[in-house]
Order: sequence, then C-alpha cells, then structure tokens
Amino acid sequence: MHKARPLSQDDLPEDFFLPMHLDIPNISAVSPFLVPQTHLGSPGLFMGMAAFMFLLIVTGVPINVLTVFCTFKYKKLRSHLNYILVNLALSNLLVVCVGSTTSFYSFAQMYFALGPTACQIEGFSATLGGMVSLWSLAVVAFERFLVICKPLGNFTFRGTHAIVGCAITWVFGLGAALPPMFGWSRYIPEGLQCSCGPDWYTTNNKWNNESYVLFLFCFCFGVPLFIIVFSYGRLLLTLRAVAKQQEQSATTQKAEREVTKMVVVMVMGFLVCWMPYASFALWIVTHRGEPFDVRLATIPSVFSKASTVYNPVIYVFMNKQFRSCMLKLVFCGKSPFGDEDDVSGSSQATQVSSVSSSQVSPA
Repeated sequence: MHKARPLSQDDLPEDFFLPMHLDIPNISAVSPFLVPQTHLGSPGLFMGMAAFMFLLIVTGVPINVLTVFCTFKYKKLRSHLNYILVNLALSNLLVVCVGSTTSFYSFAQMYFALGPTACQIEGFSATLGGMVSLWSLAVVAFERFLVICKPLGNFTFRGTHAIVGCAITWVFGLGAALPPMFGWSRYIPEGLQCSCGPDWYTTNNKWNNESYVLFLFCFCFGVPLFIIVFSYGRLLLTLRAVAKQQEQSATTQKAEREVTKMVVVMVMGFLVCWMPYASFALWIVTHRGEPFDVRLATIPSVFSKASTVYNPVIYVFMNKQFRSCMLKLVFCGKSPFGDEDDVSGSSQATQVSSVSSSQVSPA
C-alpha cells in the first residue's frame, strides 16, 4: 500500500489537476478523462448534479429561446433595452447548449468522458457566455442610468447605442475567454471533474494562473459590479428626489417602491451568480497550499450556470411588456394573468423616466 503524498507538477499531465492527496502510485490512473471520479464523491452525488444540470437545460433553453423569438415576432419589443436582453439570452443559450449539456452528460457518466478537447471547448464556451452575460447586466444597468438620470443632458440612448453595447460585451467576453487557449492559464476539469473552467488551483507554473485570476476578479467582476452599483445607486437617488418633490403623488411613490424592489433583486441576482466564483477563485489564489474539499469547488460553477435560468426570470419577467408578449405566445393569443399588451416603456424604471427628466436636473 502506497502512502499518500502531495502531488507535484512532475506527476501530472497538462490537461488536468487534482488538488488533493491520493494514495495511488500513478496519478493518471484517476484521470477525469478516463475513469469515473467516485474517489471524489458518491455516485448519488454525481447523479444529483446530473439531474440539476438537466433541469437547467429543460428550463433555460425554452426561456431564452422565447426571449429571442418574442423580440423578432413582436415589433414593439425591439427597443434598445430589449436588444440587450436578447444579447443576454444568446449568451445564456451558449452556456446552456454547450456548458450545461456537456456537464449533464459528464455527471451522468461520473467523469469527463468526452475528452480533453471537449473540455477546452466547454471551458471556453462557458467562460465566453458567462462573461458576455455578466457584462450585459452591466450594460443594462448603465442604460437605465442614462435614460432616467440623464447625466448627458438631452442625449438619447438609441438602438444603435444598444447594438454597440452588445458588441462590447462580446469583445470583453472574448478578451476574458481566449487567454487560456493561448497559454495564460488553461481550461481543465474543475470540482468533481465533470465540468471545465479556468485553472484556479496550480501555482508556480508556466500558465501564470495567479495573474489571470486577478485579471478576471478585477476586470470581469469588480468593474461590472462597480458599474451596476453606481448606476442603480444613482437611479434610486434620482427617483427618491422625484418622489420627495411629489410627496402627494401616489403614482410616483408606487414607482419608487417598485424600482427599489427591482434594483435590489437585480443586484442580488448578480451577486448570487458571480460572487461564489469570484470569492472562490480569489481564496484559492491567496491561500495556496491549503486543503479544500473539491466538492465545494463545484458550487461556483453550478451557480454561474444556474444564472441562465434566473437571469431571464429577473430581467424579462420583471418587464411587463415582454412578459405579456411571451405569455401570449405560449398561450396562443391571450395572457392568462391579465397582463396588458400596451404597457409603455420597457421596464418599471422606464415608467418614471419622463417624470424624472422634468423634475430632476441632469447630474
């Protein structure tokens, strides 16, 4: 019986890494591309994760496909905000169709049976879709800041600006997803070894993982979070100023409450989606050598993939006009919940933009 010993880089191939001690003579014998990873968890755990991924697929695909289809079908939905929501839906579909489906199959097999090349594709696609989704949330927040707070005076946010914003999200997404394909970090199986992502674990190697993780944390999490908090914070301040000037207006007071609720939900949705991944990656980088349960490393990936379902629920179903059209499409002509077809504006926040522009001077 061989004694457990720390794994060194000399022991490992370049396409995977297991951050734990194993009582085996040859690490390749437990390669996540060759054998079930039952040494990391029970078969029931893998089957449970497979079931969860299947749930994400059967809910995420219809919601995001409906978002795109409704926008093309109903001309009134082709507003600048909805272009960004469609962009968000497309990035979600990329994650679901490549990331979630691959993870579902791998969890069902209890190892990454599709091989190293598929791992690279899945890691790249999930990272690209996730980064585009993340930046889309920041663009949505900034758009609402421009529309309601009017920091640029009479500047009007048009469809062309929204298209440029969507293009920027893909440029930033590629900027984050491409480096591991060319040697700055790498894509390897993570957590239970059934889904792939950037290498957070290894250190003192040719991939310079630490600098890549810090880049993702600062540019791909810190900057969008700052934009979201700043934009929604200014939006709330503007709306409260309007409500204070119109204390007797029940409509304005109701709008303030609705927008406050919307902002809280959106910010919490962002944090639930990305805080686990950012926190886990940063902890790994700052606590090199400390042991951790690899099963816990699966949680951040699960939360980020689950965003393909709850992001559309937050950003689309809180949009009355979008919700009405989607329900009409599903129920063949009439919403069963009585949503009106002619809701003005693209969100609760837009309902008060005309009031705020007339009552609050530009910042």
